Amino acid sequence: MTDAINDYITYLTKHKNASKNTLSAYERDLCAFEEYLIKHGSTVLEADSDVICGFKAHLSDSGKSVATVSRSMSSVRSLYKYLTATSAVSANPSAQVKNDKTDKKFFEVLTEREIDLLLAQPDTTDFKGVRDKAMLEIMYATGMKVTELISLNLSDVNLQLNFVRCHGEDNAKHERIVLLYPTAVKELERYINSSRNYFVSDPDEAALFVNVNGARMTRQGFWKLLKAYAEQAKLGKDITPRTLRHSFAAHLLENGADINDIKSILGHADISSTQVYAQYLKSKLQDSYLKYHPRS
Repeated sequence: MTDAINDYITYLTKHKNASKNTLSAYERDLCAFEEYLIKHGSTVLEADSDVICGFKAHLSDSGKSVATVSRSMSSVRSLYKYLTATSAVSANPSAQVKNDKTDKKFFEVLTEREIDLLLAQPDTTDFKGVRDKAMLEIMYATGMKVTELISLNLSDVNLQLNFVRCHGEDNAKHERIVLLYPTAVKELERYINSSRNYFVSDPDEAALFVNVNGARMTRQGFWKLLKAYAEQAKLGKDITPRTLRHSFAAHLLENGADINDIKSILGHADISSTQVYAQYLKSKLQDSYLKYHPRS
């Protein structure tokens, strides 16, 4: 990477307290941008709006989705805002490069029946199934991000008071306590008392959820098992770990939970992040009205 990009990544790390996942996304987007610039005889500090428009078109022509292109361009714009603020460039060449409009489409949410079907898939007659069942139950019980789930340690669990201590992606100041419903407590207790001991050989292993080698479960590992169970359940939807988080929040709101309570449970810093679920339910209600009203 060029010095300009390196300086920006360092700035995000030191002054914006960006998570590892955020930093990885920025690095990936900006390295792709830099690679494009090199091929077209330009540099980060020399690029003009035409070159940046060309990069945007290149992403689209490569088959990237509108959302992916928008995210990449957001990274480029953020870079140039930083370079403008530090006087590395005199004007922001990305300011005039707009995102393509997208059809307004909300995130995927499973119905309560689909959640029941998904959670019923693990075979709890073997140790792996017991672990997987506990992981799925905890995800739906808490609305955690997958990074938060795999970061849980055994010491974060309190089975007597039915809660887990969830740590934010960035640091301890985002720590929050999340209650568990009885079924999740039961499955977690079964996993801790049987499967975890089967997988873990090192008595000093702190991780709550581990893979078959006894090491901490990875994001990729959980994503793969979730995909497998979604296919097994024949849900016919593109299921990701975030789908469980969205479903958790939407179901709470749909059943009467206060949006401020949901904000606290999810660990949102701003209520606007939580209000998208209210917008989702409003859109769902409108769709139902148009679909089922006899004169609509």
